[in-house]
Amino acid sequence: MISSREQVTQQIVASKVKKGIKWSEVASAIGLSKEWTTAACLGQMTFDKQQAEIIGDLFELSDEAVAWLQIAPYKGSLPTAVPSDPLIYRWYEVVNVYGSTIKELIHEEFGDGIMSAIDFSMDIQREADPKGDRVNIVLSGKFLPYKTY
Repeated sequence: MISSREQVTQQIVASKVKKGIKWSEVASAIGLSKEWTTAACLGQMTFDKQQAEIIGDLFELSDEAVAWLQIAPYKGSLPTAVPSDPLIYRWYEVVNVYGSTIKELIHEEFGDGIMSAIDFSMDIQREADPKGDRVNIVLSGKFLPYKTY
């Protein structure tokens, strides 16, 4: 019996490793971006029935696990307030160092509001560079102004 979405995530990751599947291959199977698909497989998004069934076949999941893939998850998966994983910590560092700058520039350009993480897309690409390849990440979120009432 499965008692949490985290258990299904563990099954997916274990099967991915065992089968040597790339996240981009999983994304191709359901016809969505590798970024969204990976987030969904890691328990941060909800699959619809058809997508969940494809994921279930790909990773050899039980019907019960496939059902869990269709339940809205509890979002936010970091185990601690300050992440200890070096790669994730660097994102935390980026927000600590540049967060106020990002906020200031968004407010100057758009006004008082936020960048949506719901109406959102992300693209991660490798960028060749003679001094060492770079990680190119584009985050695109709808601007949502605060309303007066």
